[in-house]
Order: sequence, then C-alpha cells, then structure tokens
Amino acid sequence: MVPSIRKAFNDSFTIEKYEAFLQDLHSKHPGDIEFRVSETPVFVDKAFKQKMLDACERIVDVICNEKFPAMTERAIPAGEKVPNENKQSHMIAFDFGVCMNEEGELEPQLIEMQGFPTLFGFQVYYPEVVERHFPVPSNYSQYLSDYTKETYIDMLRKLLIGDLPTENVILLEIKPEEQKTRIDFSCTKDYTGIEVVCLTKLIQKGRKLYYLKDGVQTEIKRIYNRIIFDDLKANKEKLGDVVDITQDLDVEWVPHPNWFYRISKFTLPFIDHPYVPETFFLNEIKQLPSDLSNYVLKPLFSFAGQGVIIDVTQEDIDAIKDPENFILQRKVKYADVVETPDDHAKVEIRMMYVWPDGDERPHAAINLARMSKGKMIGVRYNKDKTWVGGSVAYMEK
Repeated sequence: MVPSIRKAFNDSFTIEKYEAFLQDLHSKHPGDIEFRVSETPVFVDKAFKQKMLDACERIVDVICNEKFPAMTERAIPAGEKVPNENKQSHMIAFDFGVCMNEEGELEPQLIEMQGFPTLFGFQVYYPEVVERHFPVPSNYSQYLSDYTKETYIDMLRKLLIGDLPTENVILLEIKPEEQKTRIDFSCTKDYTGIEVVCLTKLIQKGRKLYYLKDGVQTEIKRIYNRIIFDDLKANKEKLGDVVDITQDLDVEWVPHPNWFYRISKFTLPFIDHPYVPETFFLNEIKQLPSDLSNYVLKPLFSFAGQGVIIDVTQEDIDAIKDPENFILQRKVKYADVVETPDDHAKVEIRMMYVWPDGDERPHAAINLARMSKGKMIGVRYNKDKTWVGGSVAYMEK
C-alpha cells in the first residue's frame, strides 16, 4: 500500500528469512500458534490510517449516544443476557476491508465490528519478532494514539486488572488449551500476570466464584471474558455441569458479555458513513434491491462467518424463517493491494479500541491485519497459498 516500502521489503525477502522468523515466533510458547502467519506485514500511510480512524470515530459517536442501549436491547438473545452490565465495552474491534472505489482509489470499508476482545496481547509480541527479521521503517508502528510498548502494556494491565490484586482477576475461556487463539492467552499472562482459567474449572459458592491457584482456592473478582456464547451453546453438552455465567454473580466483567451482541452486526444498520456499506435488517426491507447479487446475507447471531451467504438469490431470502435475525449488507470489492511473488493479496485491517473505566469515549490502541488470496478472508479460502494469514499493519506515525 506504500509502494516504496513494499518494494524494499519484497526485494529483501527470502524464504530462509521467513523460516527463521517463524522459528523465532514459535519459540516463546511452542505449539500455541496454529493459524498461518503471513510472510509480510502491511504498510499503511497516514491518509489511509486517518480514513479508518474517521470511520471508527463516527461509529463511536453512535455507541456513545445515550439512546444506544435502548437501540440495541433486541441484540441480546433471550436467555443470554448477563446481569450487572456496565456502561461501556472495554474493548471493541472494527474490521475494515481495503477496497477500491469507483474512482480507482483505495478506501476502507467496514466489514464487521464486535464489542469483544481479540489478540490484544499477541499483537504486542508478534510485531517485535517481525522487526528482528525484516525491515520496518522507524516512523511506522502497530500502535495507535501515540502508544509505545511500555505505555500500552501499562494501559492493558490497568484495563484488565484495575485496582485489584492480580490473583483475583482471570482470563476465562472454554478449553483454552484447544483454542486457536491460545497464543494470545499466553501473551496476556506474560504482560499482565493474570491466570487463564477454563469455564469447567470455576467453583461457585453462592454468588461468588473461585478457581484453584497453586492448589489454593482463590476468589475471582474480575473476569477478562473470552467466551463466545455461540461456542458455549455448541459445546454445552460436552462440558457437562459447569457454572452458569448468566447468573447474578458477584464479579466484574471486562468486557461485559452483553456488549458482544450490542456492538456487532446488529449495529451496522444504524450507521451512516461512506466507509460503512449500507446495511438493512431483512425484516425491515419493504422492497428488495433489484441487484441482490451485490449484497451479502448475514445471520445476526453467528460467529466467524458461519451462515453467511455471499451470492444471494430470491430463494435464499424466501428460505429465511426469522428475517428479523438477518441483515442484508452491500458487498464491497476488496482490492488486490499487496504485491507478492505471485498473485496480489487482499487485506483486512482490524482497528482495536479500548475504553478504560472513567473515559468518556473509547480510543484506538493497536491493530492486526489478515491477508487473503481467496474469495473471503479465512483459512478455508486460502489453503496452499502463500503470503496469506495473520499479519499486522504498520501505520505511518
């Protein structure tokens, strides 16, 4: 995306360098990285960075509106609303496709967003390894809002732990040792000291929760929540008799589970911005667009692209029994933007926001990128391809 930097990177690239980089990357927590890591970072100039930030801030305006809780109350499925919701989502992710507009200019287009944490720990560690093996200009950084590694980690610790003793805060997940993002759990523990705990290991006594730390029953006062309720529902029978985390428990949440639904695909129809594709609740459309093939049909309550229909037909629409739980979103055209040794790669950039207690608004902190040469971003569309997978965007300061 920055031609001079791309040329310099590609000219200096060798397979041997990439293999040495991977060996270094995997050395800290062997076996924790299952996903493919791209051969290259993405380089983003100030102008494109500002376009993404402008779009994010417009969306933040909607989220910070006092009417937002009422607007999104229907977003939380019946039976999944968790008590003691706080007033803000401590972490938010905005996913932008790097697209080409009708004038032939690159522009971001929002694909999805979520009031849920992503790789906030791994994206500190991973770029440091990149920089040990590949050239990165000194005026480019993965951090946003003038963060440095030191100030970012300090913020992350305060965000997750607050004023509590570290042992009273846990990262909660379902079978964390089996999750593809478990490298992030390891990095989060490295940087903050909080323990990673499986849902099956929780101990409940009345409204209080406990876990075993070094064999000692330790109270949990705050939960860094990494549980996706879709996963919980899908695995409930296998998990057996576990604590029902939708109860009224004496714990704080970071972020609170309800925000996963409030800031999600459900929010898209409420946003009016040139970098946000027009989106409609399916049940509110009085007349379907004549060019249905230019739209994507998405279920509101699914994760990781499950149930998405890319090439929509009238038959697909007619088959929907609960149109209030679907959105119709105009397709965007990803640009073949990153030059690689064979085909050009497409890019998606995730702007990762944090919302510390006491702040009026969330702010940008760090990012990740994903690269693809397939029809969609994701492993299943990129098998046997190179210069694809997890990455990071270095943005001009």
